Amino acid sequence: MNKRILLLLVLLIVAGLGAAAWPYARARLAGLLSPEGEATSTDSSSATQTGLRAVTLWFADVSGDSLISEVRELPEQDGVHERLAQLVDALVSGPQRRGVGVLPAGTSLLHAYLDDRGLLTLDLSRPFQQGFHGGSRAEDLVTGSLLRTIGSNLPEVKQVLVVCGGSPIASLGGHLPLDQPIDPHSVP
Repeated sequence: MNKRILLLLVLLIVAGLGAAAWPYARARLAGLLSPEGEATSTDSSSATQTGLRAVTLWFADVSGDSLISEVRELPEQDGVHERLAQLVDALVSGPQRRGVGVLPAGTSLLHAYLDDRGLLTLDLSRPFQQGFHGGSRAEDLVTGSLLRTIGSNLPEVKQVLVVCGGSPIASLGGHLPLDQPIDPHSVP
């Protein structure tokens, strides 16, 4: 009987410590606490102070008829390649609220080059092309999701040329030409 009571007490203490530590751990993971345990702010005005920035990601709506935006806070990145890699990863991960992610699983950024005229050459991994299965509407949603996200977050980008594994691709599904630069601000 004494062993059971002792075991019960130990379990209660462990559960209590876990419950007490959970809010701190959750806040730390969400970026609300610094490593030293100090509170940080997540409002947009202090995004640069905390190393976060608000980005706009575009996903398909649940009906597949159009794209919808989702604003999300992501860690600040300095270089164009790093910022684009972060955006592509977020699109592949899918929305946190509503909508449907449309970039093929396994898609990642291999290289990004932005010239002085604003032409971005975006080299995506092979799964971007190989993982695409769909018709013209699906092709519109995938390219629209990618291009609108770039246009919303990188104002210095005036046109995007998509390549895959270092090679030009004519299109994903035969409907939208990707072998010529596209203005990310004019994607429907």
